[in-house]
Amino acid sequence: MISYDRLYIGGAWTEPTEPALVEILSPHDRSLIGVAAQAQPADIDRAVAAAHASFESRVWRDTAPAARIALLRGFNALRAEQADRIAELITAENGSAAWFTRAGQAGLTRQANAYLVAAENFDWERTLTPSDPDAKVRSVVRREPVGVVAAVIPWNSPFSAATAKILPALLTGNSVVLKASPENSLSMGLLAELIDRIGLPDGVISIVPAERETSEYLISHPLVDKIAFTGSTGAGRRIAAIAGEQLKRVSLELGGKSAAVILPDADLTAVLHGLKFGALLNNGESCIAQTRILAPRSRYAEVVAALAALVESLPVGDPRDPHTFIGPMVRGDQQQRVRDYIELGIAEGARLVCGGSHLPPGLRDGFYVTPTVFADVTPDMRIAREEIFGPVLVVLGYDDIDDAVRIANDSDYGLSGGVWSADEAAAIAVARRIRTGTVTINGAPVGFDGPFGGFKASGIGREYGVVGLGQYTEYQTITV
Repeated sequence: MISYDRLYIGGAWTEPTEPALVEILSPHDRSLIGVAAQAQPADIDRAVAAAHASFESRVWRDTAPAARIALLRGFNALRAEQADRIAELITAENGSAAWFTRAGQAGLTRQANAYLVAAENFDWERTLTPSDPDAKVRSVVRREPVGVVAAVIPWNSPFSAATAKILPALLTGNSVVLKASPENSLSMGLLAELIDRIGLPDGVISIVPAERETSEYLISHPLVDKIAFTGSTGAGRRIAAIAGEQLKRVSLELGGKSAAVILPDADLTAVLHGLKFGALLNNGESCIAQTRILAPRSRYAEVVAALAALVESLPVGDPRDPHTFIGPMVRGDQQQRVRDYIELGIAEGARLVCGGSHLPPGLRDGFYVTPTVFADVTPDMRIAREEIFGPVLVVLGYDDIDDAVRIANDSDYGLSGGVWSADEAAAIAVARRIRTGTVTINGAPVGFDGPFGGFKASGIGREYGVVGLGQYTEYQTITV
């Protein structure tokens, strides 16, 4: 059994305000994985005070960018060394299939490397060329760190969400309090161990798990200058309201209901291979999952039958088994939420092609859901509009390209999406018309050099690369 009975606050392992430990149970069979301390408001006060003191002392923000980069490159190497341990912990905590957590380790390396390269080439300071040649002044534009960053992340992909925030925040000289979900107390404890080994100055970072009420206490704290949040759109709206009231800087990466647009000439074998991962990665508990499948009416029956055959072929079970493709939902309430949506789809009149709200055979001890495909879905149905966050796919038909674009854009969300076609230029032309932050063509992986984030209710701001670094800076202009 794993135990983290102390909290990592300001660069030191500290006794928590509340000594009672929370049990972390396996979503697969509800067995005990470990125990961990949880932060309370008094612990948040200590963490924020340490971050504020370190920022005011300038000990980290005045460190040369090259030195900050070198330190965080060392962290990236340490994390890569622990890749297997990280993957195993997230599989145990979340129920994420082992194939997904192991494959994600290479993604973490690419994500970090993209931030490091962006920092090496970042425009930290420059002198502007006057627009008026007779001007007797010159302007120096500088990038300054924002200050104390409250980074709040969800449970579904904890290491990726954590490093997407702490790396750019630290590279740009900020101090950070990272608040993780209770479900990820063990993997985030390991993250704290790795951070502790790289030698950041005292106070610069705290990593603590806590419940939602403590999250609100953190983001409302008067000494927090910026909020960086990944999570549900509902929670994002609440955070945006607090940030607006207090004039804090804020970036929000929120929910999605992404469309996969299959053009009439698409290679269906390639589409199925891509959607196996693009629609059902991480048990469907992914904000970028392409769960709205848009198929031309001329091939609608063919697409529905092929998707159903794919989904029914995917092994469901123990996430530690390398042959398992889909594991359990993270918690019992999430399991029930997904099953309720399946019942809702049936009640709305959608055709249940495969799956359903029944539990998979032999898996009644865990939080499992039977992977499901709905056909004859219309854009007004709730299963086509709301984020289910589970292995449930809905197939909508379209008449022509204009109709496909209209349906794809008929959503409150705009985080991700995909277009499939034998004609790359035609696919890109359709992608340009879809109002969403990221569009992949023929299953291309999402890169880490370009900005990532959402339109509409999918968020505010962007992560990754140079643009992601800029989210943690303020401009200062010095005129001479």
